[in-house]
Amino acid sequence: MAKLPPMSLADHPALDFLNTTASPRGERLDWLSDGEQLLDWLVCSGLLDAGTAHGFVADDGLDAVARSARELREWWRSFVARYAGQPLTPTDIHELEPLNNLLAQDSTFDHIEVNAAGAFVRTRQRLWSSSEQLLQTFAAAIADCLCEVDFTLVRRCENPECTLWFHDTTKSHRRRWCSMAVCGNRAKAAAHRSRSRRPAGTRT
Repeated sequence: MAKLPPMSLADHPALDFLNTTASPRGERLDWLSDGEQLLDWLVCSGLLDAGTAHGFVADDGLDAVARSARELREWWRSFVARYAGQPLTPTDIHELEPLNNLLAQDSTFDHIEVNAAGAFVRTRQRLWSSSEQLLQTFAAAIADCLCEVDFTLVRRCENPECTLWFHDTTKSHRRRWCSMAVCGNRAKAAAHRSRSRRPAGTRT
């Protein structure tokens, strides 16, 4: 059975990072299981350009980086599971020491370019010296999520069998499912079957 392509339904790359391991077909999948898949996911998510990724394809340390990325993912999962759905407070900062230690190893700089409209724009560039720096792309996404996303709107899919997380960006803030096309439709079908089994005249 072919492996499913990476999922991008969380409305933030840091939460899509959490969703790089899931069981959409009942079988546990991991899109960061080795270095090659790590690069594929980073490119698909838009966190790394294909040219930079190509430069790391033959790197012997890439599988070790993937292992470190999985460890970072589980640290991040633990944090999200504890704090999702509530506002972050200043006292929560002590939880972020592992992330800040990783961010401190980054090597980035601002660069001015000309965009498609002919205007000057400032972009953030990274000096790449080793594959270990690929972890910085995850760290930067997590930092952005912590600082820019309302954590009260970070939620886990209400399907009890689903492990996926998302940022609820809907206007009503009533999103319940990772995907209406998957878990949402399953819930609707289950509710319909339940109603169909009720004796005639039973009130809901």
